[in-house]
Amino acid sequence: MPSKVMLITGASRGIGAKTAQLAAAQGWQVAVNFINNATAANDVVRSIQAQGGQAQAFQADVSDSDQVDRLFNDVDQAFGRLDVLVNNAGILETFAITEATPEKVNRSFAANIFSMYYCSREAVKRMSTRSGGSGGVIVNMSSIASRLGSMPQGNAYTSTKAAADGFNLALAHEVGPQGIRVCGIRPGIIATDIQAGRGGIEKAAEIAAVSTTLGRIGLPEEVAQTVIWLASDAASYVHGTLIDVGGGR
Repeated sequence: MPSKVMLITGASRGIGAKTAQLAAAQGWQVAVNFINNATAANDVVRSIQAQGGQAQAFQADVSDSDQVDRLFNDVDQAFGRLDVLVNNAGILETFAITEATPEKVNRSFAANIFSMYYCSREAVKRMSTRSGGSGGVIVNMSSIASRLGSMPQGNAYTSTKAAADGFNLALAHEVGPQGIRVCGIRPGIIATDIQAGRGGIEKAAEIAAVSTTLGRIGLPEEVAQTVIWLASDAASYVHGTLIDVGGGR
């Protein structure tokens, strides 16, 4: 039987890229989704192939339903199956509530929430035992901001991540009977370039030093390891839950 296939959205950088590399090292075939940075996505693929792994890059804006359809069809053609979807794509945009325009609000929700709906829709079509699939796993990337709030002017980001928590639970209730496990991860302050929204990694590390009980910023691979565990048979009875990876924050 061919090795299982994992599709990771927003996998050209940060947590997504590290998850792709760790998954491939454990024998997964990996679909690396990206929206704009083909160079970074291809670098991830090459790093996997250099270690003997299997990966391919796929361009798509996963906040767009039609592009999601194309993405999943392309993954079908490339790998012939799908076992795990990691809804990792997202943005962090800061603005005061008095600056909330339809464009800004829609952009945040489209990137962070609509993408989960559209990608999960296509994954369930392929995984559901009711549709002839063999089951699977969906991992939704939320944030510890959903229960703590976020940085100043982070109202849109926090709201989308609270929505992600609710989506995670509702989807688990819906598709658990169809052989699909659904779990969410809430990262804390992690050393990725998304921290540009809070002044960069150095500033984020200063915040983490005083706001976490471990006293440090988290690493992308620490979140990625949690994704890999949730995708594995070792987590076969973990479903409908959220796991904080936040250093005790």
